[in-house]
Amino acid sequence: MKPLGRRDFLRLSAVASALAGLGATPSLAGERNGMPYRILGETGEKVSIIGVGGYHLGFPKVSDGEAIRIMRTAVDEGVNFFDNAYIYQKGRSERLMGDALRDGYRDKVFLMTKFYTDERDVAGARKQLEESLRRLKTDVIDLWQVHQIHRAEHPRRVYENELPAMLVKAKEEGKIRHFGFTGHTRPEYLQEMIDRGFAWETVQMPVNPLDHHFTSFQNSVMRSAIEKKIAVIAMKTLGGSPGQFVNRGKFLTVKDCLHYTLNLPVATVVSGMDSVEKLRENLAIARAFKPLDREAVVEILAKCEEEAKTGQFEPYKQAQV
Repeated sequence: MKPLGRRDFLRLSAVASALAGLGATPSLAGERNGMPYRILGETGEKVSIIGVGGYHLGFPKVSDGEAIRIMRTAVDEGVNFFDNAYIYQKGRSERLMGDALRDGYRDKVFLMTKFYTDERDVAGARKQLEESLRRLKTDVIDLWQVHQIHRAEHPRRVYENELPAMLVKAKEEGKIRHFGFTGHTRPEYLQEMIDRGFAWETVQMPVNPLDHHFTSFQNSVMRSAIEKKIAVIAMKTLGGSPGQFVNRGKFLTVKDCLHYTLNLPVATVVSGMDSVEKLRENLAIARAFKPLDREAVVEILAKCEEEAKTGQFEPYKQAQV
């Protein structure tokens, strides 16, 4: 990376100041085994600042034993936020997580999974809820999210098909404790989910250093979520599998990405980890996090500014807004 000129430094410094306008880095809500915790919005739940992503655990290259070892090591090291989805690896991810959370581990985690049907129908969602409960070997899911709001018609279908009412009923029945939604293609789809008025408790979205420059979620949806007191769960922090920014682009480090994201008003960062070695790397980075000053944010933004403009390293986004 070439040295920043004064003009570029001032411009990126203005960007860093704008990002600071999103709100202060969340204060800590305690820790366990050196792992910091934050509050998950209005839910009041305490969650580790880094969470285990279920998608990678179901990869064919990861054996059942290794997947369980990763998850239990994470819990033993202080991680309590566990992410999953009904459609991950044709159900293998949920089944493995259910196995890992036996022997008392379930009581130590905040368990999240998601449901997806393209029709956004109540019957399909209900069927997936019952199957997720069986796979995860639990009586209640702590956070159940509407998965992949990734088409223009999805927000309308969610509301017209009365999925919000179904979520409330599932909560009343004691099968879920909290509800939210996710998406990673277009910020305006997530914005519509908020604008239509349901009292969502969480939203899961891409948050990373490149996002500011291309189809930005943090410049739009994150602001709305904070205003509505909806907790933000970060994903795609390294640019999606297999870590586009770090492994393919090689212009940012894992530390750059995680610390940049943790500096923003997010409750937790979901990270895909398919080995104990990657888990331990992320644990060390999370434990070492301290709020970044403006110069540190500018340095990270400068490392990726040119690469961010075309969106080539964020392939999960459909097109530039």
